[in-house]
Order: sequence, then structure tokens, then C-alpha cells
Amino acid sequence: MYSTQMDAARKGLITEQLRLAAAWEQLDEEVLRVLVAQGKAVIPANKRHKNLVPRAIGRTLKTKINVNLGTSRDCSDQEAEMEKVRTALALNADALMDLSSFGNTHSFRKRLIDESPVMIGTVPIYDAVVYYNKPLREITAEEWLATVRMHAEDGVDFMTIHCGLNRATAERFKKNPRLTGMVSRGGSLLFSWMEMTGKENPFYEHYDELLAICHEYDVTISLGDACRPGSIADASDAVQIEELIVLGELTRRAHDQNVQVIIEGPGHMALDEIAANMKLEQRLCDDAPFYVLGPLVTDIAPGYDHITAAIGGAVAASAGAAFLCYVTPAEHLRLPTLEDMKEGIIASRIAAHAADIAKGVNGAREWDNRMSQARKNLDWKEMFALAVDPEKARRYRAESKPELEDTCTMCGKMCAMRNINTIMRGEEVDVI
Repeated sequence: MYSTQMDAARKGLITEQLRLAAAWEQLDEEVLRVLVAQGKAVIPANKRHKNLVPRAIGRTLKTKINVNLGTSRDCSDQEAEMEKVRTALALNADALMDLSSFGNTHSFRKRLIDESPVMIGTVPIYDAVVYYNKPLREITAEEWLATVRMHAEDGVDFMTIHCGLNRATAERFKKNPRLTGMVSRGGSLLFSWMEMTGKENPFYEHYDELLAICHEYDVTISLGDACRPGSIADASDAVQIEELIVLGELTRRAHDQNVQVIIEGPGHMALDEIAANMKLEQRLCDDAPFYVLGPLVTDIAPGYDHITAAIGGAVAASAGAAFLCYVTPAEHLRLPTLEDMKEGIIASRIAAHAADIAKGVNGAREWDNRMSQARKNLDWKEMFALAVDPEKARRYRAESKPELEDTCTMCGKMCAMRNINTIMRGEEVDVI
């Protein structure tokens, strides 16, 4: 018998979830079992998420991507969000995170879990504000924790909980002014609650009770970064690092209870700081899987932050991040549309794949080699089949028809592939 995926791994057991995750990674089951036992990989798999297709998250595994969605007060159409769910699944997202902050959040969450085979994450602190529908300062510690239990009972596989923002970290934040302050939505709510009530962070103060809930349902705790930098000016500062130290301590306490842990990280960060931050997390948090938002490598590109995040994400994952939270062109501007979401997913998948090539993940280079062979053969059908976004690739070619089928409208008869193939066959090259 075992209680959690980590408990099973430490007992030398290969669970069905681990077996399936290892097969998808093209990895020996025993190798993955050891990683899960050490806390260097996690398999988020709530016992109540019955239709889950399990995936493992870890630095040496395929880089996974998460897609955020959910309703807000200004945009509360649940059907529109479910259409995003279907699109995300079609585009091979590895996880979905429900950030709903308005409306019937419980029914949406249950529907999401019931209909989605991928890992589901939530941020219970958002839902507590909706569920209790009363002034922030009046929500009690017991109510914060009750919301966590409710999400666990519903079948959520991983939860972002901002446990590292304790009173000491909050004081450090107040004594070290930042250009953009605290940009974590959950962190800002919790900090405000602590300031208004004068109390300790309930998730920190009652951490053992939180772990007991996660242990009961095998929820992976994603230790939230309330103090993540919201601008490159604030990256790698004392507040960010102090919280990371606390998260490392909380990671070890969770592992002692066989609770799986993910660590959340930046945020906005200059390109030359990213690799060092990945190494720092590995050292301080015992190499628990690192889950990063981007990082966004510049602050000046609203409307294009899926690109700034993909640049940072590729660097981060190649240096040790295990899990990329997608960023859309709508970041900082609005709730993403379906098209925004699609662009964000594709950008994140490209970043993840680029990192997998760099770190030698099984099968990563083979995909590129097959595409290169199709290009050499001028095999458009195969190129479309292998593309990260086949629909867009087909549309672009269809919108600009070449004179000759074995060329495109960029080069025509001057196509290098076409001409080299021709001359290497001993035939005459005709470019007129």
C-alpha cells in the first residue's frame, strides 16, 4: 500500500501513473521512480482525477507547458473558457490551470476536471475570495484552508499556494522598495490580508495541516512565488531570494510527509540572470521541479510578451526549469482571447522543445531531423504533418501559390533545395 506517488516511489513501487509517464518520456521506469523518490520529479495525480493521463515533471525530463485560463469579473463566459480548454488540449498542452476569480467557480472547476485528461492546477486563494464573498480581512485562516480541501476533494492535481510569504519575508519586502512592488495576484491578496489583520500567513502557520490535505488526496503543492519580480529591475533581489530560501525549507518539510512539490519562479528577468537563478533554485530547494512564468526578458513589449517569455523560457528550461507557464500576447493587457491563447501555447511549446534539444531529451532532435529531411525532399505534406502548428503552415502556403509545386513564392526556380537536388542527380539546373 502507498499514500502518494512519492511514497510509492520511496517504497520501490512502480505505480500505473509512473509506468505511463515513463513510457511517454521514453524513459526506464526505475530511473523515473528514483527521481520521484528524491523529489527531483513529480507526477501530479490527484486520486479523484479519474480520467487523468499522467505526466512527470522534472529537470531532466521533457519540458512541460501549462496553460492558464478561467473567468474574471469582466469576462465571465464559461463556455468561452471551455472552448479554450478544447483548443489547449488539441495543441498538446501538458497542464491547465484554472485561475477563475468570478462566477460559479466550483461548477467550472468540476467540469474542467471531468472533461480534461491533462493535469489540472488551481490557486485556491482566488476562489476563497469568490466563495466566501466577504471583505478580505474577514476571511479566516480556517476558511483559507477549507478552500484548499474543497479543491483537493474536487480532484485538482496541483495547487499554487503562497506559503513562503511569512511575516519575516513581508517585512523584508517593506524594507526593500521595488520598482514594481508585488505583482503576484495571490501574493498581493495574502500580503494585504496579513497587513490588515496583523496575523501570520495562514498557509505558513498551518503548513502541517496543509500538507495533511495534500497527502490525503496526493495533491502536488506548487509553492507560489508571491515575491517574484514583475520587472527586470526587481529580479534577483533580496526579497525574491529570501522567499526562495523559505520555499526550500518548506520543500523539505513536504518531502518528509511524502508530499510532492513544485517550486514557482520568475517572472521578469534579464537574460544574463536566468541560468544563475535556475542553479540557485536547484541548490536551495533540493532540485525540486522549477515552474517559471517566462521569464520575460524585457519589459517593453506589451502585445508581444509571448515572444519575450519564449526567449526566457528556452533559456530557463535549458538551464534547469522543468515547467513553463505559457504567456500570451495579451499579458498585462486583457484576458486572453482564443487566438491569444493559441499564440501563447505555440510560443511556449517552441521554447520547451528548443530547451529539450539543448538538454538532450530523448526524441527531441529526431523531430527536427525528420522535418529537415522533409524540407530536403520538398515534401510539403510531411512538413505540415511535422509542424508545431500544421494549420498555420498549410494556410501560409495556400495563401501564396507558387508557379511550380516543388517551390514556394519566396525563391521559385531559385530554390536552393530544388537546385541542389537537381544537380546532385546529374541533371541540368534551369532557373529561367
